[in-house]
Parts: sequence; C-alpha cells; structure tokens
Amino acid sequence: MPRIVTRKRTSVTTTGTRVVTTHTAEAPDLEWRLQAAAVRRLRARPDYTADADKPGAFALAGDMNAGRRGRQEAVKAKATGLEAGEPDLRVYGAHGRLLMIELKAENGKPSEAQINRHALLIGLGYMVVTIHATTEDEAADLVEATVEEWLAMAGWAANDNAPSRLAA
Repeated sequence: MPRIVTRKRTSVTTTGTRVVTTHTAEAPDLEWRLQAAAVRRLRARPDYTADADKPGAFALAGDMNAGRRGRQEAVKAKATGLEAGEPDLRVYGAHGRLLMIELKAENGKPSEAQINRHALLIGLGYMVVTIHATTEDEAADLVEATVEEWLAMAGWAANDNAPSRLAA
C-alpha cells in the first residue's frame, strides 16, 4: 500500500508575510521496505528453510549496508568484513549455488561501490541480479519469480555458478 507523505514549506515574502504551503503525495517505497517485502515473501515459501534439520530448497540472508553508522561503527564494520556495494540479498541453494539480488526503487541507480562490487562478484562466477520495483508487492513478486526461475534451472552441476539469462 502506498504511503502518503505531507510536506510543509514555510517561506517569507518580501513584505514579511509568512506563507505555508502544503504538498501531499505518495512517497516512493524506500529500498529497505522493498527488501523486507521480498524477504517476507521468500520466508513464507514452503521450500525455504532456516533450520539445518528441516529440508528445503534454499536459505537466505540479507544485508543493510546502507545503514548509517557513526565513525566507530563504520570502522568496526569494515574491520569485520562488511564491504560497500554488497548485494541486498543472498539466496543459498543446494550444491553451493548462490544467487545475489540487489533491489532498487523505481528510479534508483547503483552506487559506484555497487557497480564495482557486483562486477567483481560476477567476474568470480557468481550470479548477481538487480531488480527495480515501484511497490513492495512488485518487489516481492519479482524477487520470488527470480528465485523460482533460479531454482528451476536445469543442468546446474555442483558449485556451477555460471551466469545465465538471469544475470542480464
């Protein structure tokens, strides 16, 4: 469901009169909301597992690299391996398969760090897919369809992460 935001702007005319204007519009879905919707959808699937004792076709993990951090937290994050540009979601499949998904709001563009990191991961043979969505439902639908296609791909040998049409 779209969120409605109201912005008020106060200005003062040359005669000293205060003018307040109000603008109401649908707010674009923030990327973290798109990611959360996709994660909810994937976790609801019967073939998802988060437990080593429960069989499933895939598990997943997400990152919040865009989170704001103070200087100390940023130093700790970098020291412990957090890399700028890492894709938002990692989908782990059987036999060492890995699908990485980057979610972008409708007009979102990848940062320089994302462009570089994704190129590195693709160069190492991993599949990285960028999905653009305008709503949470659209993000969940597109991510689920991508994962379904990835799970259904035939001819994958163990640890064969060669890019396919999904990587386009």
